Amino acid sequence: MRVAVIGSGSWGTAVAGLLGEKGNEVRLWARRKALADAINTEHRNPDYLSSYTLSENISASSDFAWVLDSVEVIVMVVPSYSIRSVAEEMKAFVSPDTPIVVLTKGIEKTTSLILTDVLAEVLGNNNRMAALSGPNHAEEVSRKKPTAAVVGAQDPHIAKMIQELFFTDYFRMYTSDDLLGVEILAAAKNIIAIAVGINVGLGFGDNASALLMTRGLAEISRLIKKLGGNPQTAMSLAGMGDLITTCISENSRNRTFGYAFSQGESLEDYQKRRHMVVEGANAVISVRELAHKHGVEVPITEAVYQALYEDKDIEELISALFSRAPRDEFYGL
Repeated sequence: MRVAVIGSGSWGTAVAGLLGEKGNEVRLWARRKALADAINTEHRNPDYLSSYTLSENISASSDFAWVLDSVEVIVMVVPSYSIRSVAEEMKAFVSPDTPIVVLTKGIEKTTSLILTDVLAEVLGNNNRMAALSGPNHAEEVSRKKPTAAVVGAQDPHIAKMIQELFFTDYFRMYTSDDLLGVEILAAAKNIIAIAVGINVGLGFGDNASALLMTRGLAEISRLIKKLGGNPQTAMSLAGMGDLITTCISENSRNRTFGYAFSQGESLEDYQKRRHMVVEGANAVISVRELAHKHGVEVPITEAVYQALYEDKDIEELISALFSRAPRDEFYGL
């Protein structure tokens, strides 16, 4: 197949490599022409996963007209904050029926829309949209370490096609009809990872980390149910699977940001130092807004928001979480 991968960061590079190794013609979009030229010349990305060799059937360009010409699938891997603007740039070159799968994990901050809905607003035809999510560190995928993901789509034929496109002997794929749940979980688990990073930085221990992960998954499930999704999706690779990896891995930018924040580093300074976007810091704004709008209790999300954007004392916020009235474990579900 001819596949367009839109985004040349670490995840976009790893995905391009995976799809290229399966014999697909992969067209990788890079915003900077100099980066695209370097990828074509060196068969590697000098900025991300620089030791990862890309096969010769992967070509890069900054020209959407060329990247999107006659492609059969579009894979979106740009940061959530730029997905709308990038879609606007792509619009003139995208066929109305070409399947689009989103690998970016986030919610649009200004509208609180899931990213497939953002793309549908700009590019049309919501039925061709899908979202792929799971515990998928780019570095491990590039090294062919065992990995799995789930693709959510309204159209089962789209889900099946994406499943077959990505499936390899080291990258296992499952399907789901709960596109909404897959996307909400992909964004919200980053918020919980920030909370776990803060907890680790303050030295509160493994028990508290497990508590945050478990109750974090519960509050996300409540929100998914209220929005019309399936709360059981929280038990999937997009939910529990991705949450565990994001919360325990020292490669997780959201967890490592939480740790750095607990030590006094600001969000702005962390992102500048790491040259990476902390998606959870954006998602917490949208998830909190959605929860307030629909009357869903999300105490961990609320605490992370107040710590990041209202300068509330972290230890006081943790004390407030523990002083909440005890409830039935599955209330709201």
